[in-house]
Amino acid sequence: MPREQFLDQVAIVTGASSGIGRATSLALAKRGANLVLAARREAQLARLADEIRGLGRQALVLPTDVSNQAQVESMVASALAEMGRVDILICSAGEYVRAPLDMLSAAKIEHSLAVNFFGSVYPILAVLPHMRARHHGHIVAVTSMDGKKGLPPDAPYVSAKFALTGFLEVLRQELYESGVYVSNILPGRVDTQMINHLRVPWISAKIAPEAVAEGIIRAIQKRKAEVIVPFQAALLHYINTFSPRMGDWLVRNLHLAGWEDNSPNSPS
Repeated sequence: MPREQFLDQVAIVTGASSGIGRATSLALAKRGANLVLAARREAQLARLADEIRGLGRQALVLPTDVSNQAQVESMVASALAEMGRVDILICSAGEYVRAPLDMLSAAKIEHSLAVNFFGSVYPILAVLPHMRARHHGHIVAVTSMDGKKGLPPDAPYVSAKFALTGFLEVLRQELYESGVYVSNILPGRVDTQMINHLRVPWISAKIAPEAVAEGIIRAIQKRKAEVIVPFQAALLHYINTFSPRMGDWLVRNLHLAGWEDNSPNSPS
């Protein structure tokens, strides 16, 4: 589809204050879209809105905690009231929650699900009736390669991302021929504040948020069901699909879990 597809489209972006959400908001604005910016940090959203307006596009700032369903529903209602419609929803809010087995608790998993699963489900459910009534829209959720191949000690994060991947699988099929499209974006390691503390091997080097944003743009343009970035992450997925034990071996021997700063096992 042509670049003009985005001209004057209205896009809600959650997690817009930094990282992938911020990069995607700017990528959409540069292609002519108007933005509704949702995240908890209002000051960062305001600065991003100024950048978007400097590009000649509209930007509506709506501070929102995506783990709070009432706040999400209020945000979507305000977006519709102010902008008139929603053409694109980008769910990119998230929190990296990891815990080894000896520190794992139900509370940690519940917290991860609140942000990383329901934090996408709530906006999707809120915007879906509007999109279905118009027979038009595109829903994009940023999950993670952790939603295809779990890496230790990421059980809380992996649980939420696998749940979201499954939800999107069903949603995409139920919306077939409805005019509403669904894309799942599965990045490997991304150079954001969320994993600043994590050192990773060269084989899974952190990619720029802008690379993920371009994957999102491509998913919308080509109505892709899934986009995995970068290539190495896709390769791990295909190997793991063929042989989960081989996938486990690669995770162990390539140290794909990475090393947290100050960890005794962290490379110097």
